[in-house]
Order: sequence, then structure tokens, then C-alpha cells
Amino acid sequence: MGIKDRHVKLPQIKRQNKLPVVLSKAEVRTFLKAPIYLKHRLMLGMLYGCGLRSYELCALRLCDVDFDRQTVFVKKQKGKVDRYLPLGKHLARGLKKHIATESPRTFLFNSQVTDNGAPRPITTTGIQWVIKENRGKVNTHKTITAHCLRHTYATHLLEAGLNIISLKELLGHAFIETTLVYLHVANTGSSHKFSPLDTLFE
Repeated sequence: MGIKDRHVKLPQIKRQNKLPVVLSKAEVRTFLKAPIYLKHRLMLGMLYGCGLRSYELCALRLCDVDFDRQTVFVKKQKGKVDRYLPLGKHLARGLKKHIATESPRTFLFNSQVTDNGAPRPITTTGIQWVIKENRGKVNTHKTITAHCLRHTYATHLLEAGLNIISLKELLGHAFIETTLVYLHVANTGSSHKFSPLDTLFE
């Protein structure tokens, strides 16, 4: 017919990312109280209360904590950006007690010292062990990991009214698209999710 065949290209639909597992406030409270030792409670408390990644918690030094300003300085790693995070009065009180009783050197949470006595930070494996030892004490079928606590931190902040731009900065995300996933999880404002079944009997 004199007309060349034309191939129609449809736009590729981006596959939706897997939504994060988020704990309820009651589940978080139970989990944070589960460890016997204060050090372990604080490690879990920092993961949730500051939204830290595991390797960021391992790298925290004593000099990164500012009790006067109640902030924690998280130094950039893996191409991320430096950021200051609010510490909060509960974590501040616990950390002061931890420092007074444990006398950590260099790092906020120390592991075993080296053969020559140099302090070593906790490891991600150590954090995983603490979580594994205590997650069975929470009455839930959800999979609790260090990153689950970070997801929960982000979702709870959104539900408390924090805007998405501020959340992006707190999480240390390079791109806003990474942070937007939490809008699919949080129940906030006009996006509050509910079942229509409940409205039938009001």
C-alpha cells in the first residue's frame, strides 16, 4: 500500500515497589521494652527513634551526639548526605545512663575490643542478633528487621503530620521518589484509608 509498517510502542508501566512492613505503636513499645540490657534497648530505640540504617548506627561516635541540642550527627556514607537528626528526650536520657555505666570509647555502642585493646563498633550482625533475640516477644506475625524499624519511623512521622520534604531530609534520601512510597502506607489527612463496611452501621 506504499505505507511502511509502523510498530506501536506502548509506555512501559513501572512495576510497583514492594511496600514496607510497618509496626503499630503498640508493637514498637513492646519490642523496645523486650531486651534485658539497656544497651540493647537503646540500639533498637535508635533504629526506630532516629530512623537509622544499621550501618549508620554502627558508625555513630560519642562525638556525634549533642545532648545540649538533642541531636545526632549522621556522617554520609555510600554517596548519601550528612544530616542532623533530633534525638528526643527519652533517647537522650537513656544514652546518658548508657555512657555513664558502660563507659564506651570512641563509638557510641562498642563491640569487643581488638587484641591490642582498641575499641571496635558494634556490627550489623550484632544488631541482627539483638533483633532476632527479641522479636519473638512481640505478639505479631510481621517480619521485624532493622529496616522495618526505619520504615515504621518514617510512617509514624507522616501520620503525626510531618511533611514529605522534611521526611526525605531526615531519612537521608537522595531522591523524593524514594520517600513517596510511605504515602502509600501512612493513614494521613484526606488519604486516611478505611473500610466502607464500617460506614454501613454508623
